[in-house]
Amino acid sequence: MEILTPRAVRRSTRVRVEIPITVTSMDRKHPFSAKCTALVVSAQGCGFRASQALPTGTPVLLSDLPGGGNASARVASCLPLGQDGKQFLIGVSLYNHGNIWGIADPPEDWAVASDASAGPASLDKTAHKSKGSWPYNLFSGQGEAHPGRK
Repeated sequence: MEILTPRAVRRSTRVRVEIPITVTSMDRKHPFSAKCTALVVSAQGCGFRASQALPTGTPVLLSDLPGGGNASARVASCLPLGQDGKQFLIGVSLYNHGNIWGIADPPEDWAVASDASAGPASLDKTAHKSKGSWPYNLFSGQGEAHPGRK
């Protein structure tokens, strides 16, 4: 039996993907810029594989998104992948929610998540902070979508 606490509740469905993105730290104390792969995405953020750990709360810029856009986010979690410490799964929370991933038929709850935060501005090519969206835009607990599975 799974216990859902308020912190564990997802606000939009996660979709498993492999989307190449560029991630750049906006914090001079934690320099990082690399081509990464987003492995799971939602209207609130994503989880990407990286070769370096980033501290929780670090502001980042996601660029080279599908469609050529950029989005700003902050690190929500960082977990090592494997025992060697060479790869990490970094979860980021978007400041402005939306389908920045170019998912053709996104889950229905993505539209609700986008409307609830920044509206059309969340799809803008230059992401800006939306009043009231951070720090409350953490990953939600509603489930995952697996394209191709029935």
